[in-house]
Amino acid sequence: MADWFTADDGTVRLQGSRCTACGTPYFPRNTLACRNPQCAGPRDGSELAEYLFSTRGRIWSYADARYKPPPPYVSPEPFVPYVVAAVELEVEQMVILGQVVRGLTVDDLAVGMPVELTLGVLYEDEEAEHTVWMWRPVDDQ
Repeated sequence: MADWFTADDGTVRLQGSRCTACGTPYFPRNTLACRNPQCAGPRDGSELAEYLFSTRGRIWSYADARYKPPPPYVSPEPFVPYVVAAVELEVEQMVILGQVVRGLTVDDLAVGMPVELTLGVLYEDEEAEHTVWMWRPVDDQ
């Protein structure tokens, strides 16, 4: 997941790309060419620029993850169920899937609930604490 997100300034941001000709955002990063069939750009990859996504959205859908995913997914032993949410970003109006912060269940969530990106621990090993972006509910302001 290297280069999929950054938290350099304390704010978690998903890293992707965006077409400079038509504005289409891509996550994860697209480096080949704009895939928007209505784009009038050159289609050689030169129209794609790095892009940091917005940090807030609303839950579009959510579910329990009760079974350990197969490799290459890495999880703690023993496996601990978690919640995933598909979130529609406010600015880009595209849906991004991610885990919900630990401690919440599907009973704590609702479609349309506002959430924001944060960092969470995916797993720990002898060498490091491996982090990933997660969604956490926020007050709608």
